[in-house]
Amino acid sequence: MSWLITGAGGMLGRDLTEVLLARGVEVTALTRTELDITDPAAVRSAVAGHEVVLNAAAWTDVDGAETDEAAATRINGDGPRQLARACAEQPGTVLIQVSTDYVFPGDAGQPYRHDAPTSPVNAYGRSKLAGEQAVAEVLPERGYTVRTAWLYGAHGRNFVSTMLGLAEQRETLDVVDDQRGQPTWTRALSAQLADLGVAALAGRAPAGAYHGTATDTATWYDLARAAFELTGLDPERIRPTTSEKFVRPAKRPAYSVLDHGRWADAGVPVQPHWRVQLNEALQSMKAGRPQA
Repeated sequence: MSWLITGAGGMLGRDLTEVLLARGVEVTALTRTELDITDPAAVRSAVAGHEVVLNAAAWTDVDGAETDEAAATRINGDGPRQLARACAEQPGTVLIQVSTDYVFPGDAGQPYRHDAPTSPVNAYGRSKLAGEQAVAEVLPERGYTVRTAWLYGAHGRNFVSTMLGLAEQRETLDVVDDQRGQPTWTRALSAQLADLGVAALAGRAPAGAYHGTATDTATWYDLARAAFELTGLDPERIRPTTSEKFVRPAKRPAYSVLDHGRWADAGVPVQPHWRVQLNEALQSMKAGRPQA
């Protein structure tokens, strides 16, 4: 197989590149400075000759999108459209678009299915939904959207690394306990994305949306306590609080739990429990080496 990864300099893109190379896959990894996914000619040239294209390039500043939704939509909506058009020109090329739980309103009482109605509560979610819709419209038979959430990993700023960093500066930390989701290690997601690419090329995976998050759920408070506990810190230093204490420009979904049932259709395993992932991630980071 030959893969093209866009946004390869990011937290997910770097892990995915490492996972694929470890499997002996031919990879072209382009960072956002090396490929502007909104440039039709550049995208067409980059996509040529690849069997799987995975778009990890994105506007990820959730709060910044509130004041510049047009710019966020250009990258998160128009960019995937250009990639889908380029893939459509090549027989058999598959596109995997990485999306987000933020396309849902976050007011459900049970995990969101892949086909649940979307209704973003902020500009970032709307911009990512535009990308999903573009892929489905332009590449209905070979376009895949994988929604993920609460990502952390070795190659970028994230909640887990922030909490552990603050532990060295503060005796106690107040952490939100009224938002629930599925903390997901970028390495585990990368392995699942790699499996999906194989299944898609083999014709085993139906096109459309999938949910790529860890098994089981936690609040940010739960995640912070687990990170402390697993690194030998006192979890009692983490204190619960509410979202009202941390007002942000963009509204956050209170319930970001995604259903994993569709992976069975593709013959791809679901991800491990979030706590198992966190333990492996922390052990890997401590050892200074990635896990395959």
